[in-house]
Amino acid sequence: MINLQPYTNPLYFAYLFVAFLPIMIALSHGVRLHRYETVVGLGFIILMFTGAKWHEGVALLVYLVIEWLVVTGYRRYRRAHNHTWVFVVAVLAAIAPLVIVKLTPLFSKTPSLVGFLGISYLTFKAVQMVMELRDGTIKSFTTWQFLRFLIFFPTISSGPIDRFRRFTKDAESVPSRAAYGDMVAKGVHNIFLGFLYKFILGYFFGTVMLPQVARIALHHHGAFLGLSWALVVYMYVYSMYLFFDFAGYSLFAVGTSYLLGIQTPVNFNKPFASPNIKEFWNRWHMSLSFWFRDFVFMRVTFFMMKHKLVKNRIHLSQIAYLINFLVMGFWHGVTWYYIVYGLFHAGAIILNDSWLRFKKKHRQQLPHNRWTQALAVVITFNVVCFSFLIFSGFLNQLWFGPFR
Repeated sequence: MINLQPYTNPLYFAYLFVAFLPIMIALSHGVRLHRYETVVGLGFIILMFTGAKWHEGVALLVYLVIEWLVVTGYRRYRRAHNHTWVFVVAVLAAIAPLVIVKLTPLFSKTPSLVGFLGISYLTFKAVQMVMELRDGTIKSFTTWQFLRFLIFFPTISSGPIDRFRRFTKDAESVPSRAAYGDMVAKGVHNIFLGFLYKFILGYFFGTVMLPQVARIALHHHGAFLGLSWALVVYMYVYSMYLFFDFAGYSLFAVGTSYLLGIQTPVNFNKPFASPNIKEFWNRWHMSLSFWFRDFVFMRVTFFMMKHKLVKNRIHLSQIAYLINFLVMGFWHGVTWYYIVYGLFHAGAIILNDSWLRFKKKHRQQLPHNRWTQALAVVITFNVVCFSFLIFSGFLNQLWFGPFR
């Protein structure tokens, strides 16, 4: 049976165009075809989990039942009660399937039976709903709204991560003809830009250059820590590949969503033009970065402030950064290089904040102009690329591979 993985080849977009044509015609005339949109979405999701991936489809169904029970159960409880321990149990229950998937490689070489493509991003959405129910920003929802939000197929595998209220508002309304015309124009632009990023630039850096540079760098494994100019080149090539491949995918997801009348948030905004590491995280994988900011960093900060665990505000934010990025590192995988990647970025932001405080105190002695701005961008770019070298896992291969 045919198996369609999202945005992997041009044929996928041909199927999308055929399936989307009635939806686009209806939206341009002020009508939303809810039932047809549901059929199209389910059709593409089913085709994602057919053939060799049928077991992932079963895991997805079981997962949806579990998350529905957790989120709806907490919604009913929250109507009359608000005990913290129940909230914590609900959050832990919501993330339990993802934790099992992430920890399985520590105990078995066989992938977890409960894992499937996109489990991380669905879990972010489910946990988000539990937290917003606790806050009162979500009062109620139907089972249909819950499922539609969780398994919105353009973003199911790798995001971007939307917010329930924003998504539901779009999904239950019809844009004006002029507004929808603008959305279609932006959607088509994003899709074509995604082709450039993923299928041309991503292919060049990831398929053509990266393996060659990796082989050259591995030949220098006998040098101190494997350091060589080839390793430096690998760092930059991998960074370009990671950006263009992932940004290309995100452009496809956003562009496809726009064609459906859903303004899914963008994920990248010229991240390599950032003048500091904090600004970088406001531009890179933005939906994930903002999710961690709102549901990890801010929660940790408020908890420590409420219980007066740390009195110094600077130390408070530093601890919150460490916890935030450590969680992000573990989310990527329970391996040393993902964890070090998270800690590296926490340290970089802490140092950046210290530098900004120092600049504020000595602004008269420290000039700020286009040259210092350009220098800041160059430094930030190189710091980020070095972090991506850690993230790539290539150092693990270089230092601990079979040839060692």
